[in-house]
Amino acid sequence: MADNSYRAGFACFVGRPNAGKSTLTNAIVGQKIAITSNKPQTTRHVIRAVLHRPDAQLVLVDTPGLHRPRTLLGERLNDLVRATWSETDVIGLCIPANEPVGKGDTFIAGEIAGLKATVVAVVTKTDLVDKKTLAEQLLAVNALGEFADVVPVSAVANHQLDTLVDVMVKHLPRSPQLYPDSMLTDEPEHVLIAEMIREAALEGVRDELPHSIAVLVEEIIPEDGLTKVYADVYVERQSQKAIMIGAKGSRLKEVGTKARADIQELLGTKIYLDLHVRVAKDWQRDPRQLRRLGF
Repeated sequence: MADNSYRAGFACFVGRPNAGKSTLTNAIVGQKIAITSNKPQTTRHVIRAVLHRPDAQLVLVDTPGLHRPRTLLGERLNDLVRATWSETDVIGLCIPANEPVGKGDTFIAGEIAGLKATVVAVVTKTDLVDKKTLAEQLLAVNALGEFADVVPVSAVANHQLDTLVDVMVKHLPRSPQLYPDSMLTDEPEHVLIAEMIREAALEGVRDELPHSIAVLVEEIIPEDGLTKVYADVYVERQSQKAIMIGAKGSRLKEVGTKARADIQELLGTKIYLDLHVRVAKDWQRDPRQLRRLGF
């Protein structure tokens, strides 16, 4: 591409767990790519979503939230986050408008301060506060560090998303296109499907169970107008398996119904979804099982 004004590069949103990073990625790209849940630390794979514009290509990398690791899985996720940050052109530090700036925000601001990437502060969830609270939060965020820009947004209300994209694109390097026009994500289909099943499985579960859930898609068989998906939902203990299945299979049925609708939208065909719940004892702490489950 001969146009010198064209820009292309990688950007990612960072922040403490539940700062609205995945919701923001999905809202900007306009299609569900990253999994969202009100359980902290639900993002486990780095998913690249590609936003195409006439003047630029913005490649959004969705990373797990940085957190204090308690398991081998947690340590590996943190290593993945830092490796991704080091290869990114623009970093959006997400801080929710409805929660005071805290130690977690200060810690992450310090972690990214030394990177080569341009850092933009993104004040998320502005639909949840009034103007006065937002103004106070913008001042508090400004005091956190040296930011190239500070942008308040609401992914849910679709407020200022275009402004945020303009700001991020402005800080990308001049470069030819990195991905073809038709590409929305470079994640393999089975990973996206597994993430959709995991998102459905996370709904309504409490306490430690969210972190114990992993999903492995064993087989995808396309037939005439129907795609058969065979997947296993893994938990760490027998008691969790009972919770996951529910009384007379009711909970697993709900998970299947929700996930099936999302997968149908992704693949554009009717879906037959075969789900089984299996126990992989303490898989988050077992290197062999982590490898098998794709970590």
